[in-house]
Amino acid sequence: MQLVPYLNFQGNCEEALQFYARCFNGEIVSLIRFGDSPMPDTETYSQKIMHAQLKFGQVLVMASDNVQGPACQAGSMVHLSIDFPQQTENGKDMDTIFQELAEGGTVTMPLQKTFWNAYFGMLTDRYGICWMFNHDFAA
Repeated sequence: MQLVPYLNFQGNCEEALQFYARCFNGEIVSLIRFGDSPMPDTETYSQKIMHAQLKFGQVLVMASDNVQGPACQAGSMVHLSIDFPQQTENGKDMDTIFQELAEGGTVTMPLQKTFWNAYFGMLTDRYGICWMFNHDFAA
């Protein structure tokens, strides 16, 4: 079994996925617009994202624009926790990825060595998504 986070955005899904792909050296592996689907659409949201998949390392994230449902509450209900077996993953170090995601967002806990023997930090990115970064030191 695998947990796959699904993120909903208020019309800026494609921009957010491109940002995450850059931060994590990942790639958008699937992207379907409302206008490309058999669902009835309007010009208002035909270019918005109906469903997309982003892959980086072994992580898969799915996302869409929430154009027809109630407004999303930015980030307060879910945190995405990224565990780093090494402090450098997929060609980038943990500090660099943290700083890139923090651009335009808010660092709620800077990356730091913790009492539970981990390098840990938290931030909310510019899109309202809450992230936790963790690297456990060898015991």
